[in-house]
Amino acid sequence: MTEQDLSQAAQAVTVAFQGNPGAYGEIAALHAVPGTGATRGYPTFHEVARAVESGEAEYGVLPVENSLMGAIHQAIDLLSETDLHVVGEVVVRVSHCLMALPGVTLGDVRRVLSQQPALDQCTTLIRQHGWQPVAAHDTAGSAKDLASRGARDEAVIASRRAAELYGLEVLASEIEDEPFNYTRFMILARQEPEVSDVPFKTSLVFAVRHTPGFLADTLAELRGLNLSRIESRPRRDRAWSYLMYVDIEGDARDPQVAQALAGVLRKASYAKIIGSYPRALETIG
Repeated sequence: MTEQDLSQAAQAVTVAFQGNPGAYGEIAALHAVPGTGATRGYPTFHEVARAVESGEAEYGVLPVENSLMGAIHQAIDLLSETDLHVVGEVVVRVSHCLMALPGVTLGDVRRVLSQQPALDQCTTLIRQHGWQPVAAHDTAGSAKDLASRGARDEAVIASRRAAELYGLEVLASEIEDEPFNYTRFMILARQEPEVSDVPFKTSLVFAVRHTPGFLADTLAELRGLNLSRIESRPRRDRAWSYLMYVDIEGDARDPQVAQALAGVLRKASYAKIIGSYPRALETIG
């Protein structure tokens, strides 16, 4: 394959995300894989996964946790249901902007629209001005909707990219209450990631029997490994039963990690390795 063929192949890669252009998910999608040719937004996380499963998109990105708001459970639950592989991660700096139609001033604003988590992350500014917060489906969708409706007493909280895409003016930037606002996205694909020399992370989900000490014994199989995240979630197919989601710093092919995973798989009543993939080494934005 010639260099031109490789370039054309890279340009053909499509990455799916949830939301509208300008969403933080699109920002993650643009940086998900080298040579991303196009991004495509979908209304729900499930539709993102279906797009990758069907081949409509080569990759998809799902937000799994935010440094302020915690786990994004709908996306995390989906990871245990799909046969797709996690092949990487992207960490996006969430920097919210307040935007409105051209010519609108802060004094004109009466209502602020955005996705509920974004509203929750910007409560200081909203309360300071006495604006009415209005929850919407997503951040960039709010910007798109405001641009089409032309409401001059409303503003939107979204990314600066959304303001640029929909012709809105930024009235204030970096309006989030806390500066350490980051969202971690997992990159999904039909194939497993290639072998790489960069540091890896391994994610797995498992369930254990309701027997005293059994959970502790299962987690003990991971002794000596650095667990960067551990969380329990209710099972969707059995009442009062739970799944444990664990992120391990290390490659599943590493002998120590492989031995630990084998121990968990032997003891767990259900277990699935979601993926072993390169860790994000830098933050986007």
